Amino acid sequence: MAKIALFGATGTIGSRILREALDRGHQVTAVVRDPAKLTEQHPALTVTTGDVLDPVSVAAAGRGKDVVVSAVGGGDGPGHIATIEPAAKSLVAGVRQLGADAPRLIAVGGAGSLRTPGGRLVWEQEGIPGFLLQIMHAHGDALAYYRSITDVRWTNISPAGTIEPGERTGTYRTALNDLVVDAEGNSRISAEDYAVALVDEIENPQHVGERFTVGY
Repeated sequence: MAKIALFGATGTIGSRILREALDRGHQVTAVVRDPAKLTEQHPALTVTTGDVLDPVSVAAAGRGKDVVVSAVGGGDGPGHIATIEPAAKSLVAGVRQLGADAPRLIAVGGAGSLRTPGGRLVWEQEGIPGFLLQIMHAHGDALAYYRSITDVRWTNISPAGTIEPGERTGTYRTALNDLVVDAEGNSRISAEDYAVALVDEIENPQHVGERFTVGY
């Protein structure tokens, strides 16, 4: 059983990570700004107030935990995009405060900086709406920051090109910097199976200090 501090537990991806972790017997502390927004109830779930943009809050949530997970992203509207890179810096700063007993840090990333089968990055393709490009580049900036960090055990997990609520199959494929595509060239993953991959990484660390991606 892992002790997990989870930021972003009320979002589309975060809520799936929460459910997956609880279903697999882990102890989760959901760190939210407004506890009233989290209606999930479970004997292994604790809900606490905190702010991912405050390193002191991150440190408080992470103390005594095995891993801090951030599902904070820019998919909830334009006002959230500007939080992606600052959240990464705050998470690292908070975990650093815990010194030798610091937990791992696992953060939800973006797909924009992945390489497509044609050799271009996802965000270099034509026709991507401006709002999505902003999210992609914000996640890219956060990833560049994580890659500069050597004193925190971080992992960044990029989804497939399309991630949305769907079925939990328990199966997925991984890659490091290349977009995972199927035989028809589609890149997708359900939010449920993305959560499976993330909790698998908690239970069996394979990508400490690097980014990886998941897809079908």
